[in-house]
Amino acid sequence: MSLLQARKQEIISDYQVHETDTGSADVQVAMLTERINKLSAHLKQNKKDYSSRRGLLQMIGRRKRLLGYIQKRNNDHYRELIGKLGIRG
Repeated sequence: MSLLQARKQEIISDYQVHETDTGSADVQVAMLTERINKLSAHLKQNKKDYSSRRGLLQMIGRRKRLLGYIQKRNNDHYRELIGKLGIRG
């Protein structure tokens, strides 16, 4: 369930804070969201894939912690990011 290199570069360029940024919290959240969406689609077809379900829950937890960090630092930026990613309805 990994992302293709071209898709990773596209996500990084959309969410990077500065030109050489590849690992900021924004980029990490965007990458995790993409992987979560792909894995969720996989699990809809493969309901008994419990090890992938565990990985999905770990990714969701990691994304939640990163979003909490972003929210503590800048609430306006947090709202903008979740709106752009389409998460948390």
